[in-house]
Amino acid sequence: MDQKPYSKDLEKYFLKLKKDCLEAHKVASEARKKGFDPDVVVESTLAETMAERVIGLISVVAPQIKGKGAEKRIYNLEKEYGILDVRVALKIAEEVAREKFCKFKDEKEAIEMGIRAGFTYVTLGVVSSPLEGFTHLELKNRNDGKGKYLCLYYSGPIRNAGGTAAAWSVVIGDYIRKKFGYQEYDPTEREIKRCATELEDYHEYITNLQYFPSKEESEFLMQHLPVEISGDPSEKYEISNINYKDLPRVNTNLLRSGYCLIHSSCIPLKAPKLWAKISEWAKDFDMEHWNFLENFLKIQKKSKAKGEKVEKGKIAPDYTFIKDLVAGRPVFSHPMAKGGFRLRYGRSRVSGYSGQSIHPATMQILNGYLATGTQLKVERPGKAAAFTVCNELDGPIVKLKNGNVLMLETEELAIKNRKEIKTILFLGDILISYGDFFDRAHPLVPPGYCPEFWMLEFEKKAIDLFGTFDYEKISEVINISEENMKTLFSKPISTKLSLNAAIEISAAFKIPLHPRYTFYWTCLDLEQIKKLFCWLKTFEFREDNLVLKNSDEKEILELAGIPHLLISNEFVVLEKDVARAFMIQTNISDIESINQSLKILETGEFTNSLDFINKISQFKVRDKSGTFIGARMGRPEKAKMREMTGGPNGLFPVGDEGGKFRSFQSALEAGKVSGDFAVFYCSSCKNEAIFSICEVCGKKTEKVMCCNLCGLTKGCNHSPKPYKYKEIDIKKIFEGALKKIGANIFPDLIKGVKGTFNPEHIPEHLVKSILRAKHGLKVNKDGTIRYDCSELPITHFKPKEINASIEKLQELGYKKDIFGKTLESENQILEIRPQDIIIPCSPVSPNEKSDEILFRTTKFIDDLLTGLYDLKQFYKLESKEDLIGHYVVGLAPHTSAGILGRIIGFSRTQGFFAHPLFHAAMRRDVDGDESCFFLLMDCFLNFSNKFLPSSRGSTMDAPLVLTYFLNPTEVDDMVFNVDIAFKYPLEFYLAALEHKMPWEVKIRQVGQFLRTPLQYEGYGFTHSTLDFNRGVLCSAYKLLPSMEEKLKGQMDLAEKIRAVDETDVARLVIEKHFLRDIKGNLKKFSSQKFRCVNCNEKYRRPPLIGKCLKCNGKIIFTISEGSVVKYLEPSISLAKKYNVSPYLMQTLELTKKRVEDLFGKDQERQEGLGKWFD
Repeated sequence: MDQKPYSKDLEKYFLKLKKDCLEAHKVASEARKKGFDPDVVVESTLAETMAERVIGLISVVAPQIKGKGAEKRIYNLEKEYGILDVRVALKIAEEVAREKFCKFKDEKEAIEMGIRAGFTYVTLGVVSSPLEGFTHLELKNRNDGKGKYLCLYYSGPIRNAGGTAAAWSVVIGDYIRKKFGYQEYDPTEREIKRCATELEDYHEYITNLQYFPSKEESEFLMQHLPVEISGDPSEKYEISNINYKDLPRVNTNLLRSGYCLIHSSCIPLKAPKLWAKISEWAKDFDMEHWNFLENFLKIQKKSKAKGEKVEKGKIAPDYTFIKDLVAGRPVFSHPMAKGGFRLRYGRSRVSGYSGQSIHPATMQILNGYLATGTQLKVERPGKAAAFTVCNELDGPIVKLKNGNVLMLETEELAIKNRKEIKTILFLGDILISYGDFFDRAHPLVPPGYCPEFWMLEFEKKAIDLFGTFDYEKISEVINISEENMKTLFSKPISTKLSLNAAIEISAAFKIPLHPRYTFYWTCLDLEQIKKLFCWLKTFEFREDNLVLKNSDEKEILELAGIPHLLISNEFVVLEKDVARAFMIQTNISDIESINQSLKILETGEFTNSLDFINKISQFKVRDKSGTFIGARMGRPEKAKMREMTGGPNGLFPVGDEGGKFRSFQSALEAGKVSGDFAVFYCSSCKNEAIFSICEVCGKKTEKVMCCNLCGLTKGCNHSPKPYKYKEIDIKKIFEGALKKIGANIFPDLIKGVKGTFNPEHIPEHLVKSILRAKHGLKVNKDGTIRYDCSELPITHFKPKEINASIEKLQELGYKKDIFGKTLESENQILEIRPQDIIIPCSPVSPNEKSDEILFRTTKFIDDLLTGLYDLKQFYKLESKEDLIGHYVVGLAPHTSAGILGRIIGFSRTQGFFAHPLFHAAMRRDVDGDESCFFLLMDCFLNFSNKFLPSSRGSTMDAPLVLTYFLNPTEVDDMVFNVDIAFKYPLEFYLAALEHKMPWEVKIRQVGQFLRTPLQYEGYGFTHSTLDFNRGVLCSAYKLLPSMEEKLKGQMDLAEKIRAVDETDVARLVIEKHFLRDIKGNLKKFSSQKFRCVNCNEKYRRPPLIGKCLKCNGKIIFTISEGSVVKYLEPSISLAKKYNVSPYLMQTLELTKKRVEDLFGKDQERQEGLGKWFD
């Protein structure tokens, strides 16, 4: 009998989730049957498997495919080819196109639906790109008249599929072309050359492409792709080269985003992946003509080789992350700058899957800009990461205003000294997992020497010496008790080894000195080493302290990260252990020993300072610096209820009568609302209605169409519309809604929308607007109440971190900790279950906490069930703590499939903590982006896709499908690379020193345990932390009110951090932000619209009468002079203070002249106005 892919405990867990989900669905279904919503069924389709998700998503555009056996066919194909194998997508696409499951209008529609089905499979049935990114199919004639070929049209939402999946959609389209006997695309010379030109224009004028292929690459692909790629016009810019305009088979001269994305970030970028797969089965699937990719890869390799070459075994600084700097968001380290974030390999309980950790002390000294959940753009291995805390790392080394140099080992020490910091010499460690290097195929780079590396070397030497690892024998050799040795080996990071013990171990086992007692020698050059030793001739040894006369050479100690004190500005003192460790490594005892070392330095040949130190040191010293990693602030962390523009409480229109606040109160004063409304007919009252339940008699109404010729009709030949423009008696409808819920009073402000934006103009029931306003809640475009927050990973937690009682956690199934001990203490470490989440409740956030929003949402839903639907309350919560154990739907932007989650606690951060598998189920990693969650019953009861607009992209971020069972084999495969070992082997660290590729060393990863119980449980972590709620909880960027204060904080850090070039930061802020803003607004000012302050009516040109034609209101600019000039003086003062290049200074002066030419020079204006920097 096959083993189940989960343990008995997890089986109970999953059954409980399913049971509770179905019970909620049953209640919501009962409510929906009452007829108060756009549909009488719950509109979020439940799915347990990926096959169900795929068909559920396709059924949005082809409802006839549901329940016709397509899901079962996918299961059978997966048994034949394997789960997530692209051949499954090819086969199911062909069978859908051949109408094996259901009929379509014609062959063209059948092929189109086949492509969508295959495309949906490769995107895991999670994103809406197969519906909206691939827009439609056209059958076009070849130029030689030999038949038709396929033309696939794409649009902007294709980017949400990911480059690989989008590229596969083209392969799927070609596979169906071949099977249906259509011809290959025959591009003309002008069509071929247009591709490179359009890509260049898009890259230059619209946005930077992730991958910008060479002209040779583009032309080769155009010549060989067997189907045409096209797209609808998406930009205002026309293609720049007139030779490629007005092509007969290209329907537009405007730039096409979908076309450009497929031809850049999809097929060219992912060609290696495509060919690796296609080459395995091309012959079996009659796809051998795709062997052109093999030649394409040779062209691509040749193009890339034209770039700069890096010396073998070395890595070069990567400036990509710093190029698009934003004012007010600090640079923490330039690329590979000495003193930046030091690479430390490992994964904490709250890092990995793109998430990274730093010491909480580091957060405390960075002016509060870097908080838990803040996104940083990083130099390597990826582009960005969300940050959390881990106290088992090295903290920062700082120089205080009094001249003392300290290593801040604790957060408390950092808080105590942060106001006295003059220079941040070293930022401290950054913890990056093996899995992240593996996923990005980034070569391993040397780490700084750290306790876990040292312990592995110690362990190997002990085994080499004794044959086995024997605590007793080790203890005998080094005179350390067996018990202490066991503690050291089991906790090498948190155990503080004494200097005496470190010396004994290094002497006995011939291993490098423990990193706790070594310094950053590679940060010094040989000339600085020479100056240091000359200065050392002034040393004295007093009471175990090394005392030197203060001089300029003190800076060398600072650059090497050597802690010391400055006494009376006269003496530099290295205290006790630091002094002794320094003397061991420099091998100084007297003047003669110093002279001897200087002689060795002058006569020897050394590649760097560490080579010299190792020549004279009493023990071997490994490089403590390793690799420094550059980083800058990306976006601040977020935890906030989502609000639409205007902050409406409901999706009921209030028209122009709602005023500029779009309030029901204003509409009630007007007594009516004018706008487009869906048309229902009540046969009892013989009246028109706007809801499916008559607001007069309470009986069901009938949906009818409106024809300009026939009037109300169920259908005619004159293209009737499902809505009509009319005035409604808002007082009557409002009073009926209040009566329905038994309310005499209502909130002082209830906000609606100006008009409905769905194709049928169906309004949400008015009762929902009133009740949301009563509970202080805002609505999303689909009828739900969303809470947006930054995604953070977690695999293990402590009860004390999540504000959950031991009893409650036991009730939820958390009976034992990771060591198998019964859960009794709030400090025990528990492994989180895959669909459990911890929601953000930061006490210092300027926004409302998620527990408050969700608690009020439960009250809203209970009121809704009793007031509108005449059903029993569902939640009945008494306090916010009662939310524990209840369910939410997790949904990432740009996706259309939610995942069921269970609340188990509350963090003090602004991060949405969930298992890496949970994030992967939302098709996200944890690189600092945000997702959202909302209550399960809110999804079932209030979500309707009939509220969604008809515009492209509307089904993104909508829970069209809900998965209640998380199957790791059916989530984003990036998570398979997450490492889950409790420690990395010595071979890994040695491989990193040699810049080997990650896969050359084997470490436990999620992907190795798929379809076994270990895919869910038994995860390890290399670094623990005291409490993930430590550190900064809210970024200063969110709290500082003005751009001036944010920028001053940014530049203060640039001056303070040794690893940052403040002049370069000033240049980047001016070039990449301020100048672009000034020039852009200057251009917009001359072509702007005008608007009315009262009714917001827009005018291309102001009316001649000088006031609004609609309401006689005042007409004003939409772009003011202030918005144009706001950054001009700040830019000039910033440039002067930080001495930027003459070219940039002259550019600013010319821009200033352009502004003065437009607005004039105000002689009375104060000279210093707007100058933020003196």
